[in-house]
Amino acid sequence: MSKDRTRVLFVCVHNSARSQMAEAFLNSLAGDRFEAFSAGLEPAPLNPLAIEAMKEAGIDISRNAAKSVFDIYRSGALFGYVIAVCDAESAQRCPVFPGVTRTIVWSFPDPASFTGPPDERLAGTRQVRDAIKTKVEEFIREIADGRFRALDFSTADKKDE
Repeated sequence: MSKDRTRVLFVCVHNSARSQMAEAFLNSLAGDRFEAFSAGLEPAPLNPLAIEAMKEAGIDISRNAAKSVFDIYRSGALFGYVIAVCDAESAQRCPVFPGVTRTIVWSFPDPASFTGPPDERLAGTRQVRDAIKTKVEEFIREIADGRFRALDFSTADKKDE
C-alpha cells in the first residue's frame, strides 16, 4: 500500500518535537494518502513537552525515537516532499534528496528554546502543536485541490522500460 501513498519527510534540528508532531499529524489525518516520516539534523531525545502536548491531542508519540536525516539520505529513500519545520537557516543544512522531491519550509518556534515555568513552556508547545496541525491540514487540502502535485515514485523505474 505504501507505493500508493505519497511519502513525506519532516525535518527539524533535533527531531525531538516539531518534526515528530508533523509526522504524527499527517499519518493520523491522512495516512491513507500519505506515509510520513521525520528526522533531525542533530537527533536528540524527544521533548517531554511535545509528548504531553500530543497526548492531549490524542496522539501518542512517546515511543518514537529521533532519527538522523543524514542516515535517511544515505539509505536512498525517496520522498515526494521534504518539509523542514525549523527556521530557514537550519533548513539549508538539509541534504538534497534524490528524485523529484519538493522541498518546503514551514518555520515554527522550537519548543526546546522556550523558557519559564513548565506550564508556560507547555502552553507554548501547545501553540506550536496547533500551528503544525493547521499547516498539515492545509497541506492535505492543497494536495487534494491540486494546488500541489502529489509525486508518485511507483512509476519512476518504469520510464526507462
